[in-house]
Amino acid sequence: MNIPKSNFSEWYNEITKEAKLCDLRYNVKGFVVFMPWSVKTMKIMYADFEKELESTGHKPALFPALIPESNFKKEGEHVEGFVPEVFWVTHAGNDELEEKLAMRPTSETAMYQMYSLWIQGLKDLPLKIYQSCQVWRHETKATKPFIRSREFYWIEAHDVFATEQGARDQVAEDMRTTEKVMHQKFGIPFFFFRRPQWDKFPGALDTFAADTLMPDGRALQLPSTHLLGQNFAKPFDVKYTDEKGNSEYCWQTCYGPAVSRIYAGLISTHGDDKGLVLPFDLAPVQVVVVPIPRKGNEAPLYAKAKELASTLVAAGFRAEADLSENTPGFKFNEWEMKGVPIRIELGGRELENKELTLCRRDTLAKEKIPEAQLLSRVPVIGAELSANLLVKADEHFKNNTRKANTIEELESELKKGGFIAVPFCSLEKSSKPCADKVKAVNAGDVRGTLFGNDEKPKAGEKCIACGKSAHEIVYVARQY
Repeated sequence: MNIPKSNFSEWYNEITKEAKLCDLRYNVKGFVVFMPWSVKTMKIMYADFEKELESTGHKPALFPALIPESNFKKEGEHVEGFVPEVFWVTHAGNDELEEKLAMRPTSETAMYQMYSLWIQGLKDLPLKIYQSCQVWRHETKATKPFIRSREFYWIEAHDVFATEQGARDQVAEDMRTTEKVMHQKFGIPFFFFRRPQWDKFPGALDTFAADTLMPDGRALQLPSTHLLGQNFAKPFDVKYTDEKGNSEYCWQTCYGPAVSRIYAGLISTHGDDKGLVLPFDLAPVQVVVVPIPRKGNEAPLYAKAKELASTLVAAGFRAEADLSENTPGFKFNEWEMKGVPIRIELGGRELENKELTLCRRDTLAKEKIPEAQLLSRVPVIGAELSANLLVKADEHFKNNTRKANTIEELESELKKGGFIAVPFCSLEKSSKPCADKVKAVNAGDVRGTLFGNDEKPKAGEKCIACGKSAHEIVYVARQY
């Protein structure tokens, strides 16, 4: 890597290219080819989310990618919000279709017409279904691989309940899922915000979203959860019959971890000036064996390197031996840039003494161990590395959360990056002019209030934008 991470935008462009995470040369604007090194990690990330969702009662399904235009028109706010971003299919071969078909931008309008057929009574509830799929949106903002593109990869869970409380409990469960997987497993810290009413998902009562911080101090939205209420149940006729024989509309939620975007958060949170730094469980290659030959001992060193890699693979680790003709120094730099957690250095002395030199990617610290301790030591180092990445990420996140009491203080704090807590009038649509003023003066976006937090302004505190009594503490950040 030739670019320091402090120059984040250029660093990000460089690492996605040099580590062969993606290729931007596909000849449709805004569409990106994801390459094996990133996809291997994303497949593990998918599996972690899917396992957690299934542990909370979700079941997998797959719905068609094409949605009739008439489905969109059933919920007015939804169609208004999404139609500008939709890719439309208008022809089959040379024949024009009778009805335009949308390439799925999100699946509410595809899934809920089926839910109306599947749900009859209380015995059918709750219904908790997820699918892992692609979605397509004609983003008009500048695209950036993994962070923003016109085709992205995600999981969407769509849940149905008999009561409002059931739906609200699901929002809390979705937040816990994000904590268990994205934070504890991937090492990505976040705030879970209740979004302002002017910034909610089209058709929802409320939107809640997990925001992390990128190295340049800007916020990146990751999984979001939407309390849909009965806004989709009514037009799609999603009802159940209660114990008294009454027909009642259901309550619904949806949850969307965008795995490709979370991957952007992963590599950005943990990377350093040398390149990627990957948590042990997420690395495509967890251990690489690099022989350091001298003239005349190549054959036994290479044989031992292959043997060590095979031993590790047999024990359940993802391991490779680098037997290329590149120099050891080149190999060290290459594997460090790709973020492999553990490197085994194998020279003539190690071979003779039945020792191994292990180097961990996060600290670059080295240690010698007897070869016999390899299988017991690797998981320990891997766990220590992942734990250290989480601690460092949490510390950076905490150090970039501050307060401001006036719009002038906010302007000063936002220049440093991070989340800035400020007194604000409310999250209702009537307060959007205050958010617009914050945006105009500071280029900052009101992200919302902390979910499950009773934090309120002190008596007498005023909204930083309008000067009226403040009723909320909101967080402001510059965003992607």
